Amino acid sequence: MILPAKIQVRLTDIDILGHVNNSIYLTYFEMTRIHYFSQLVGQDWDWMENGVVLVQNEIQYHLPVFLADTPEIHMFCTKIGLKSFTLSYELYVNKELKTTGSSTLVAYNSNKKMSIEIPKRMLDALAQLTQK
Repeated sequence: MILPAKIQVRLTDIDILGHVNNSIYLTYFEMTRIHYFSQLVGQDWDWMENGVVLVQNEIQYHLPVFLADTPEIHMFCTKIGLKSFTLSYELYVNKELKTTGSSTLVAYNSNKKMSIEIPKRMLDALAQLTQK
């Protein structure tokens, strides 16, 4: 089991209203993907040959997050295709759901500049995230 990503809210994340700015959540989701994938496929994964590109994000803001908060983000895989997959996120502060979102990613070989089928090792990793 992978523990959720713990995020440190930075002063620069806060907007004039005193809560985390809406655009910052995309960075939090990116940090969450890095946290999970480093554990799922390891540090030796060749992201240039077997990488991903982000093609879509969606965010639903339920309650604000503030500077003193310590968000924890859980990540799940909700859809797997031949070349793409969708991840969903649940951001909690003290077990209270604050934000949800999703990202669709496409498997991509940066050296050849083309989409690829999701590699088996990545498929196996994603399968670990399908159970909620």
